[in-house]
Amino acid sequence: MVIKKKISKKAVKKVAPKVVSKAAVKEKEGKLIGKITHYFSNIEVAVIDLTAPLKVGDNIRVVGGQETDFEQEVSSMQIDHKEVKSAKKGDSAGMKVNEKVHEGYKVYKI
Repeated sequence: MVIKKKISKKAVKKVAPKVVSKAAVKEKEGKLIGKITHYFSNIEVAVIDLTAPLKVGDNIRVVGGQETDFEQEVSSMQIDHKEVKSAKKGDSAGMKVNEKVHEGYKVYKI
C-alpha cells in the first residue's frame, strides 16, 4: 500500500536547491588563463600554455579530472629555464604546483 502525503509550498521551498547565477559561478571559477600541457612529477612542476597574462603573486585555481580542484599563489615562474616575474598570452610557463596535475587541466586566475 502506498501512502501519498500532500507537501506544502513552504516545505518545497526549504528542500528545493538554490539556483546559482552564471555570474556567481564565474566569480568562483575565475578567468580561464590556460591549460596544463605537461607535468614533471619528479620535481612537481607543471607547464601552462597561457591564453592570458600571469604574474608572480597572482592566485590561480587548477581544475581537472574528477577530484582535482585546488588554489594556490604563483610563487615563481620560468620560461625557457629562466626565472621571470610575468608571462604573457602565448607563453608556455613552468611553475611548481601544490598537487599532482595532468595534461588538459584548466588553469584559472582568481
